[in-house]
Amino acid sequence: MEVTICIVSLTYGIRRIFVLNRFNTHLNFKTMSNKNQPPGIVPTKAELEALKILWKHGPSTVRFVHDILNKEIKNVGYTSTLKMMQVMTEKGMVKRDETNMTHVYYPLLQEQKTMGLMAERFVQNMYNGSISSLLVAFMQNKKSSKKELEKVKELLRKLEENK
Repeated sequence: MEVTICIVSLTYGIRRIFVLNRFNTHLNFKTMSNKNQPPGIVPTKAELEALKILWKHGPSTVRFVHDILNKEIKNVGYTSTLKMMQVMTEKGMVKRDETNMTHVYYPLLQEQKTMGLMAERFVQNMYNGSISSLLVAFMQNKKSSKKELEKVKELLRKLEENK
């Protein structure tokens, strides 16, 4: 007896349908929270936008990622999105499930670890690793709102209390 599960997801008016049957329900959801993230993988700006979509919406097809990119970021060709997702698969950033006719991509990189690595590299490249130099630049930025500055001050107070 074959059991079929159909998952329909409506996000931003875009319909995603995933059909799983008892033979391919072994989707590796473990990869969505991969604890053994390869060290040092830093996505490009375009790859990061695709990863943000996968982190926010979960496993998705190239068509879904492409539609969101075009709607929210910039107009890109479908084949460009497809090629980027294929390259991301080769780099180990995403995994492609090929058990169904439409391939579904899963993020292999964790959002927090990836953002942390990118922040570390930014501080290293721009401020020679000095967080205090970053904070001075942030505090002098005229775009920083009073609310943001108060938040930073509160974080610094908490750090001081914990020492």
